Amino acid sequence: MKKPALVVMAAGMGSRYGGLKQIDPVDRDGHIIMDFSIYDALRAGFEKVVFIIKKENEAMFREAIGDRIASQMEVQYVFQDLYNLPEGFSVPEGRVKPWGTGHAVLSCIDVIDGPFAVINADDYYGVHAFQLAYDFLTSSEENDEKLPYRYVMVGYQLQNTLTDFGHVARGVCVTDEKGFLQKINERTHIEKRDNGAFYTEDDGETWNELPMDCTVSMNMWGFSASILRELRDRFPVFLQKSLKENPLKCEYFLPFVVDELLQEKKATVQVVTSPDRWHGVTYKEDKPAVMAAIQALKDQGLYKF
Repeated sequence: MKKPALVVMAAGMGSRYGGLKQIDPVDRDGHIIMDFSIYDALRAGFEKVVFIIKKENEAMFREAIGDRIASQMEVQYVFQDLYNLPEGFSVPEGRVKPWGTGHAVLSCIDVIDGPFAVINADDYYGVHAFQLAYDFLTSSEENDEKLPYRYVMVGYQLQNTLTDFGHVARGVCVTDEKGFLQKINERTHIEKRDNGAFYTEDDGETWNELPMDCTVSMNMWGFSASILRELRDRFPVFLQKSLKENPLKCEYFLPFVVDELLQEKKATVQVVTSPDRWHGVTYKEDKPAVMAAIQALKDQGLYKF
């Protein structure tokens, strides 16, 4: 069985943050969040990392992280290109927004041919998450051509993923009694308040409460290579429909494709919940809290670099 690779999505625009947050230092020594993710991935057993970036940011990424870890892991880069579309499609005039997480992962189709985990570059996931993902991917006996595909998602309690400085988007997970994912309800505007967490779907006209201990997705997945074929085959269908409805902002989201596979009974997704607290810099105002949390983890001896 091929050893799992780690795929890091780092091509997002960071519009709410106001800059290239993926390479913004989060400790006094100049380390970035990816340093901690790579460290955790290495000790879990991962030996290869694929960074999904924009071509114009390649030199910055090599300097910020890639060149430093090349002696410890195999490092590859793939580029999420706005113009990388199936035959017969073109970029709408005025479009600058990337095509989303599904398109990002699809960018890896020529360099991944076995199991892999996917994470965001600007999220801190914690030690347990990488071990959970690696253990699943190395214990799964899936035949890549056999249905259903066997995938995994590392989930978090909502209360461990909120920011104090604005709203966040989270995929709220619905699971069966055995812990298999049934559906993901995308909530694109969740706010933390004194009396809990609430989401709106109508620009604040109405609000609905979410349980603080519900399981949410932070875009940490474990897949076989089958997901790449599914992403490739479904992308033209998505474009055909969505370009008519929202040509400048429609996005091909990875969870949407996973959900389609679930509804079609083509895949199962085991949800494993990490006890760790997520940390991320959605907004500039998040950074001091993230730096304090990282320092506390270093003080506990979890990170020795």
